[in-house]
Amino acid sequence: MNEIKEALRNTEQNYKLFQQQQFTFIRALQHTRENARDVLRPVASISQVQSYMDHHCNNSTDRCILNMFLNICNDLCNLCQKLETLQSGNDITNGILERCKLLLSHSNDLSTIRAKYPHDVVNRLSCDEAKNHYGGVVSLIPIVLDYVKEWVAHTEKLPRHMLCNVSGGSALSEKRTPQGAPARAAVSQTPPPVPLGAQTSVSNNNNVQAQGSKHVRKKYLNNTENHSGKLKGPWKPPGRHAF
Repeated sequence: MNEIKEALRNTEQNYKLFQQQQFTFIRALQHTRENARDVLRPVASISQVQSYMDHHCNNSTDRCILNMFLNICNDLCNLCQKLETLQSGNDITNGILERCKLLLSHSNDLSTIRAKYPHDVVNRLSCDEAKNHYGGVVSLIPIVLDYVKEWVAHTEKLPRHMLCNVSGGSALSEKRTPQGAPARAAVSQTPPPVPLGAQTSVSNNNNVQAQGSKHVRKKYLNNTENHSGKLKGPWKPPGRHAF
């Protein structure tokens, strides 16, 4: 996502420079259309601008500004390809991306699109120019930029597990399922295995306790013997009497 934002900022900066030269762009289109004897139909596609520059451009100034327009359109196409590497599965973002790809198609008819407020590119044209010749071609870049920014805004609101790097084939963040929670809880409650050294220590302690108990019992038997070393009778636990 950071790479996409950086590419978007660079494209916006290039467009700001282009926007400052809009009158130069319109003059270049007028010159090349006159050279092509194509002054009646509107400039309605990217391929039409490409054809004017390649075959009917007679000076470096016109060529430079037309080439600048085509380069920005190409940058936007590359940006759309980067957007496709993040598949959200969201109808809104997918719809925005499809509109961008359609607008940037070289054969797409741009004659009916118009950039609206806060963009003023159409307002800089005369009524005849805006309506009949250049209203669509000057509106293309700002409209696509708005769509890309809208795509970024919608995508940033989605949970991270919905974003998938299609080119890499792996999710940016693994989706956690509720069914996995009880299993993890059960595993966490299972006591850890006792190390071998600890098991040996416990066994030795038990042996010591058993030997101590035998020693106490033997000592008690010795105390019940008479001075001649013979037992007075069969041994009985303390606190009990023979009948």
